[in-house]
Amino acid sequence: MKLETKKELFTNPLYLESGRILEPYELVYETYGEMNEDKSNVILVTHALSGSHHAAGRYDGDRKPGWWDGLIGDGKAIDTSRFFVICVNVIGSCYGSTGPMSQMYPSQERYRLKFPVITVKDMVKAQRILLSRLGVDQLHAIIGGSMGGMQALHFAIEFPSISKHTIAMAATHATRPWAIAFNKVVQEAIIKDPKFKNGNYDSEDFKDSGFTGLAVGRMAGHISYLSPESMDRKFGRAYVETDGLFELFGKFQVERYLEYNGYGFSKWFDPLSYLYITKAINIFDISRGYDSLDEALKRIKTDLHLISFKRDLLFIPEEMKEIKMVMDSQGQRDLVSYYEVDSDYGHDAFLVELDKFSDYVANVLNQ
Repeated sequence: MKLETKKELFTNPLYLESGRILEPYELVYETYGEMNEDKSNVILVTHALSGSHHAAGRYDGDRKPGWWDGLIGDGKAIDTSRFFVICVNVIGSCYGSTGPMSQMYPSQERYRLKFPVITVKDMVKAQRILLSRLGVDQLHAIIGGSMGGMQALHFAIEFPSISKHTIAMAATHATRPWAIAFNKVVQEAIIKDPKFKNGNYDSEDFKDSGFTGLAVGRMAGHISYLSPESMDRKFGRAYVETDGLFELFGKFQVERYLEYNGYGFSKWFDPLSYLYITKAINIFDISRGYDSLDEALKRIKTDLHLISFKRDLLFIPEEMKEIKMVMDSQGQRDLVSYYEVDSDYGHDAFLVELDKFSDYVANVLNQ
C-alpha cells in the first residue's frame, strides 16, 4: 500500500459558522493507494476526537499503525488496491492542521485562546476546499466513526452530491446532555489545572510527566467509551498484585488502566485542542441552520448507511435510529439503511471490533 503524508496551505479566508475567519490555514492529510485517471475511486475517511490523519499503515519508527489499520489497506474492507483513500486532520487538532497552538499570522504569537470556536461543519467545509484543490469533485464514499461520523453526516447534508455512499457509525444527529456532561468534566479538569495558565502553557512542560487536568478528564471520558460488560471482561475485580488491598492508594487493575491511558494521552495531545474539539462536539447538531431535522435530512442524496453499536453508552443506537425513522417517514427509505452491531464493548467498538462490521462496509463499497 502506497502511503504518503502531505500538507496544504490555503491563503484564502475560511469563513466559519461563528462569523470569524481563519486566514491563512493549513491542512495535513494522508493518502493510501493510487488515484485512478478519472478520480472516481476516492474515499474520504474522517477521524474522531483524538484521531488524526494517520489512519492506516506504519512509518519507520512507529510504535503502532494508524488507528483504522485493520480496516484500510490492500485486500481489506476499504481496499487500497482498488480505492484511493484520503484522511484529513481536522482544523483545531494538534497533528499539524491549523489549531489553537498554531502561529497567528502575520505575528509569531500563537492563537491559544484567541483561536475561534470551530464546528464540525467548519471541519467539513475545510476538507471540501482541500478536495477541490486536489481536483476531486465526486467521492466514491465518505466513512467515519464518532466525530468522524458527525463529519460524514454533515457532508451528506451540506454537500449532497459529493459522494455516492456515506457511512456514519457510532454517531448522532445532535449531541445529547449525557455526552456533553462527560466533556464538561474534561474541560473543567483542564482549565482548573495550575499548569494550564489560562492557555499560556509551554507544551514542553508536560511531555515527560503529562498534564494532570487532561489526564483526569480523559479518564472520565474513557469510561464513556467502554461499557460495564467490557470492563468486567477486561478487568473483573483484579487487584494490582504489588499493592496491598488495605493500602489507601492501592489500585484495582481498572484504576491502573485509566491512569496509564489518561497520563499517557496527556503527554502527546494538546489541552487546548481538546477544549476546542469537545466544544465542537458539544454544539454539533445537523439541524442547526434549518427549520427542523426533517428539513436538514431532506437535502441528502447520497446512499446513507448508519451503523450503531448495541452497548454504545456515549451515542446510543436510538440516536441513529431517529435519522432512519425521519428519512423513512418523508419518502427517503431507498436512500438510508441502518445496521446495529451486536456488541457489548461500548463506544470504542468502532475502533476495536472491526470484524463485526468490516464485511458490511466492504459490501457497501462494492455496490
